[in-house]
Amino acid sequence: MAAPIPIDSYKLGFIGAGKMAESIARGVVRAGVLPASRIRTAHKDSDRKEAFTAFGVTVFDHNEEVAEDSDVVIFSVKPQIVKKVILELKPLLPKKKLLVSIAAGIKLTDLQDWVGHNRFIRVMPNTPAAVGQAATVMCLGKAATKEDGELIANLFGAIGKMWKADEKLFDAVTGLSGSGPAYIYLAIDALADGGVAAGLPRDLALGLASQTVLGAASMASITGKHPGQLKDDVASPGGTTIAGIHELEKGGFRGALMNAVVAAAKRGRELSQS
Repeated sequence: MAAPIPIDSYKLGFIGAGKMAESIARGVVRAGVLPASRIRTAHKDSDRKEAFTAFGVTVFDHNEEVAEDSDVVIFSVKPQIVKKVILELKPLLPKKKLLVSIAAGIKLTDLQDWVGHNRFIRVMPNTPAAVGQAATVMCLGKAATKEDGELIANLFGAIGKMWKADEKLFDAVTGLSGSGPAYIYLAIDALADGGVAAGLPRDLALGLASQTVLGAASMASITGKHPGQLKDDVASPGGTTIAGIHELEKGGFRGALMNAVVAAAKRGRELSQS
């Protein structure tokens, strides 16, 4: 049984000081989950250093220092270099440390093989982490305890919502929440173009489109109502909304979105096997 992580005093380290690591660190500090003084990362670039030191995170010059000085280590490097980085740091990553990977497409079996133990958690956030609205999914390695899972759920809960799922579902997660923000940005852009086509100034159209998507998503998330019901609530008989919905249905709107998720999931599966 792995030794428990000391909840009141553990140190959190990021191997990789990119935008996602910064978003997670900022969210954790903002939510009061951890003080910045207990978070560390490493980078030699002055701009990346400043991004973290500006809110109190310790920035070392080398990843080895982060690994040594952390109880929980999050690998937030690009997927193609995860193996190299883990193998380099392996002597500094014993089972007493809880390890986490947010690298897309890298399976737990590989992560565990490279480091030599199973106290690993795979986590998949998405880019709205930057504004505290991530949709995050995690699965636990064989030696990760229930308490380990709770600790990580608490950390990532600071940047949005967290779900647990079997790892076999992660390619589908990639297709939906991983790639999904891009589909919605496309929808916002198209809605704004529609507003402009209908006579609205560009700035007003874009503001209305963005806020409308945000408001609709909030209604679905907060009320818990089925989106079909929420749609019906807006679409009065013979009205404007049902006329618009009719056009979307003629254009295969729902089928196109479904196909996008399935295509992205298929591509994720191909990449994870390559």
